[in-house]
Amino acid sequence: MKVVGLGGSLGAPSRSLAALRLALSGAAESGADTQLLDLRELHLPLYVPTDTSVPDGARRLLDAAGSCDAMVWSSPLYQGTVSGAFKNALDWLHLLGDHDPPFLSDRIIGLVATAGGVHGLQAVNTMEFSVRALRAFAIPLVVTVGLSVQAFDDEGNLTDIAVRTSLEDLGREVARIASRFHASDKLESECAKAAKRLAMAAA
Repeated sequence: MKVVGLGGSLGAPSRSLAALRLALSGAAESGADTQLLDLRELHLPLYVPTDTSVPDGARRLLDAAGSCDAMVWSSPLYQGTVSGAFKNALDWLHLLGDHDPPFLSDRIIGLVATAGGVHGLQAVNTMEFSVRALRAFAIPLVVTVGLSVQAFDDEGNLTDIAVRTSLEDLGREVARIASRFHASDKLESECAKAAKRLAMAAA
């Protein structure tokens, strides 16, 4: 079971990145292998559909997203929506359209947003539209960290214990639901094999 975290901001320290790390720690506690994709480290140029070159950071993103079982997305709330850097990362996932199945089909996605005020759910709502467009499934549990200046210290460490617990719970829930999907896929495969053996025996 592999869970990939995508997000953060281009600022430092990044509260959305700190929140993402905590969510991934919850997934790891549930036995998942986790990978963090920090937007600052990916150095993604703006996605241009007609440009056939794929930079290293975008290739790293595509490889991780294309091979994982689940993801956790975390973005700050900028002007009532996700950050431009986060949306640009999602735009690069358009290149997964040639995969079989395409895009993020059947992936489980957990959503996190941090906000200076109390309207972080607006970023989550935006991310949910993108989840559906990429043919994935957002889990019902979401976490918004409102008044994030108060929830984090000057170094970007989360000091609110209740929020920390919620983020870790989200990571655990992502891993749990993804494992259920994985088990369902295995069951379907075994049923198909059994049906094939019966057909051969009947012939």
